[in-house]
Amino acid sequence: MAFSLRFFFLFLAASLFLPPSDSCHPTDKEALLHFKLKITSDPSHLLLSWNSATDCCSSWDGVACDSYGRVTNLTRPGIVSGIDFIADTYMSGSLSPFLGNLSSLQFLDLSNLKDVSGRIPFEFGKLSRLTHLFLDSNKLMGSIPRSFGCLFRLEKLYLGNNQLSGIIPSSIFEHFKCLSELGLSGNRLSGPIPSSIGKLIQLKNLDFHANNFSGSIPRSIGKLTNLRYLDFSENELTGRIPTSIGGLSELVLLYLNQNKISGSIPSSVSGLSSLIFCRLSENQLSGRLPASVGKLAKIQRLILENNKLSGKLPSSIGRLTTLTDLFFANNRFTGKIPKTFGNLENLQTLDLSRNSLSGGIPHQLSKLQRLQSLDLSFNPLGLRSIPNWFVKMKLFRLLLAKTGIEGAFPKWLSSSSISVLDLSANRLTGPLPHWLGNMTNLSFLNLSKNGFHSTIPAEFKNLLLLMDLDLHSNHFTGCLDNIFSKGVQDPLGHFNSIDVSHNHFSSCIDENVGNRAAMSSIKSLVLSDNELEGEIPKSLSELSELHVLDAARNKLSGEIPAELGNATELTTIFLSKNKLCGRIPAEVLNLQKLWKFDVSENRLCGKIPPHKTHFPASAFKHNRGLCGAPLPPCKHS
Repeated sequence: MAFSLRFFFLFLAASLFLPPSDSCHPTDKEALLHFKLKITSDPSHLLLSWNSATDCCSSWDGVACDSYGRVTNLTRPGIVSGIDFIADTYMSGSLSPFLGNLSSLQFLDLSNLKDVSGRIPFEFGKLSRLTHLFLDSNKLMGSIPRSFGCLFRLEKLYLGNNQLSGIIPSSIFEHFKCLSELGLSGNRLSGPIPSSIGKLIQLKNLDFHANNFSGSIPRSIGKLTNLRYLDFSENELTGRIPTSIGGLSELVLLYLNQNKISGSIPSSVSGLSSLIFCRLSENQLSGRLPASVGKLAKIQRLILENNKLSGKLPSSIGRLTTLTDLFFANNRFTGKIPKTFGNLENLQTLDLSRNSLSGGIPHQLSKLQRLQSLDLSFNPLGLRSIPNWFVKMKLFRLLLAKTGIEGAFPKWLSSSSISVLDLSANRLTGPLPHWLGNMTNLSFLNLSKNGFHSTIPAEFKNLLLLMDLDLHSNHFTGCLDNIFSKGVQDPLGHFNSIDVSHNHFSSCIDENVGNRAAMSSIKSLVLSDNELEGEIPKSLSELSELHVLDAARNKLSGEIPAELGNATELTTIFLSKNKLCGRIPAEVLNLQKLWKFDVSENRLCGKIPPHKTHFPASAFKHNRGLCGAPLPPCKHS
């Protein structure tokens, strides 16, 4: 008997010191099974191992527990990557409120499931131990639950790329003392950004882009001194950039583009000493650019285009030797391009187009040996000629439209490696030189709105990489064969667009134009306002990607080929003011994507075929033999 009692007490003592069970807690198991029940589609079987007969801690994928059998991690994202693979899948259904019963949960990742919809359950606010919550890239809707204010341990919260709406309750930010990353981008959230955001003093990443937020950027933003990433772009924000923003000395990225922010850029931006990427474009910013911008010692990309900034460009910008990309296009800057820009030794892109800059191009820019793209278009620079020192540069893109260039096509271009060249809207004259064929890197050429007068040289065929050509509004003559039959260098060199309108091109269009290799991918073919003769080639039907065909105001004759109805991508056909005859083919008029059509002022006859798209009567007028809707009905003999 004494032995039995001693054994009993030894067993009791031992049981008191046994480690806690690691089997799944029944409350947590019930919550997870209810989550699975709310999932209506799981094509990749992310939840296949979740079985009521097995232990959720040891057997269920994506679930981790503590030593007490309480679930701490739930990870079932739609994108999973490993050393040598990326798996991308989805689940459909909704979020179960029972997940709020996972009282020990610290990490919840249900991101990128794409098709999880419905509201975020209010019960999620009970997850008081949660540090990481990822619900981004789903179809969640409704407002952000106010109960989230109880998640005081949260360090990372991502709800982006959903369909969330409503305002952000200001009380939520009162308690997020540990939050370092907050992502709400790509939703439909509206109203002002709460000033209480200034209490998120641990915040490093803040992304609200692509919502409907309105009102001003709160001044309290300047209290977020640990912030490195700030993106408020693509909203409806108004007011000024707060001067307090200069206190964000750790900020690396600042995106405020595509809002309605007005006023001047504050001089306090000089305090953004860590800034590398800055985008303030597509706003209503005005006034002078402060000289203090020259203190952004680490800046690489500075994008201020499409605003109303004025005055002279600060010479202090020349101190920003880390700059790689500078976009100041479409503002109201005046004066000369500062000589100090020649100090921007790492600059790759310089875009000052569509301003009111004058006084030529400073020769100091010849020092920019890393410069690949230069756009000074639509400035009254009064260049007369392109400086010869340009030949020393290694430009990939050169755009000098409407800058006052005169005379012949610049000879130094024959030895350049330029791919994109725009010299449109200048006063260039003379023939298109034969050495143009030496510019074998050209992929885009715009010489429109000049005074060129010649045929297209045979050497044009050597432009094997050319894909976009605009020669409109010149005095070119001859035929178009050297354009249509140019060579290609597969997969490059197939035309996207050709515009040779408003010239004096004549003769017939090559009947095999639709079979030429260079034409196989063309989307826009504009031949209007020339003196082209003959019939419309039937081979145009082979152009399977053609969207726009404009051959109006020529001398084309014959019938509209019914085969044109095989070019099923056509949205626009303009053939007015020619000498076309015969009937309008029903196959053409009923092209499924056609919404612009004009054959007025020809010699067409017969009844207009029935068609579903509404075309105005003006599209058919002045064809004596045409009748039927939308013109008056045909007379029966």
